Amino acid sequence: MKLHVKKGDTVLVLSGNDKGKQGKVMSVDPKSQRAIVEGVRIISKHTRPNAEHPQGGIIKQEAPIHISNLMVVDNSGKPTRVGRKKDEKTGKLVRYSKKTGEIIK
Repeated sequence: MKLHVKKGDTVLVLSGNDKGKQGKVMSVDPKSQRAIVEGVRIISKHTRPNAEHPQGGIIKQEAPIHISNLMVVDNSGKPTRVGRKKDEKTGKLVRYSKKTGEIIK
């Protein structure tokens, strides 16, 4: 299944406690249709001391958010819906901004 968000996209959060925040997508899980966005949906995780965190304690980290609550921000900095069309030069499917018509990299 094709998703409208990819790793590296800048997205706007449409709903929830972080509504209105923008961030960069760090990872996407197509099976559960969730993405981890930088600086959005921060949770406190209690950890035991281990090699990675010798002190242990409470760690703040991003939790996954459903992709239906995200909207891609195009090159002009405005949120937009995403469409797909064939590129004339390469013949491959590319994502484009429905607001401006520009191809999203």
